[in-house]
Amino acid sequence: MAEWSPWQTLEVLRREIDRVFDENGSRREPSSRAAFLPGRAARRYPLINLYEDTEAVYVEALAPGIDPSSLHLHVQGKTLSMTGEKRRVAGDVTPEAFHRSERATGTFVRQMQLPVEVDEDKVQAAYTHGLLTVTLPKAEQAKPKQIPVQVG
Repeated sequence: MAEWSPWQTLEVLRREIDRVFDENGSRREPSSRAAFLPGRAARRYPLINLYEDTEAVYVEALAPGIDPSSLHLHVQGKTLSMTGEKRRVAGDVTPEAFHRSERATGTFVRQMQLPVEVDEDKVQAAYTHGLLTVTLPKAEQAKPKQIPVQVG
């Protein structure tokens, strides 16, 4: 006779709920892509601020400890994708030597919908002191236009 596992039952329920949301289009980002720590609650990483002005959309991503050479940005249409890797502690520290390990490590993928179309060829990014700043100039058709009013 098979043993009953409440965790397995909950996992089956979670998958079924995910399937229902996926079929109805209510889910914007799959949690499996946003999960940074396997086996724990999914969370989005890196944490971002997304804002705009008349000329561009700006993304500020809080990502300390990321290897800058592992960062990859991709813009397609109104979607920005960020991937990268946060490596383990440098040196020869073995897992057995840790008394506490609270800083997550591993690869991440973060996708976000942009509020307007952007000019993919003019996107700029900078990584300074753990903050990734991405400037996405708006496409000409997305910029506000001043319409003159004829007075008659």
